[in-house]
Amino acid sequence: MARIPLFPIENMSVEQRRVYDTVVSGPRGVVVGPLRAALHRPELADKWQQFGEILRYRTSLAPRLSELAILVTARHWTSQLEWQQHAPAALKGGLSAAVVEAIRIGRRPAFTAGDEQAVYDFCREMHEEKSVGEETYGRAHKLLGTLGVVELTALIGYYSMVAMTLLAHEIPLPDGSAPELPPLGR
Repeated sequence: MARIPLFPIENMSVEQRRVYDTVVSGPRGVVVGPLRAALHRPELADKWQQFGEILRYRTSLAPRLSELAILVTARHWTSQLEWQQHAPAALKGGLSAAVVEAIRIGRRPAFTAGDEQAVYDFCREMHEEKSVGEETYGRAHKLLGTLGVVELTALIGYYSMVAMTLLAHEIPLPDGSAPELPPLGR
């Protein structure tokens, strides 16, 4: 159970319902996770969903790379709902099941694609070291370009905000689903 009320449609204000309808009619198709919390402030929810739509659906990054970054972020935070929403999208986007499983259990994947390894290393360093070293940054920049590393950094930050919101407010998993991420020994 969430720590805060999550709005059923019939209890939404006109402004909350407007944002809800915008999200449902967009590429997400549903309102899940952090947007359910953000609806307490409709303006925040609206800006949040716009930002998220840009970063998830309209970047220069291939879907497998965007979803890889999201999975690394979800695993870093052990964000169960974020993982459940994005692991299937990562597979659909072209990330291998072996890579997804390695990340899920907290192991370094064996990459066959250099761009996937560069994104993984960039994300891991940013999360673990709170910075990205010259060699890792240079590899990512060479493969993704300036726009790609800017978008990748924003994507990591956005999905960290998503994870923090889910965890702080204990936004529940959908009914009938179980956590998929085991605890990590740190």
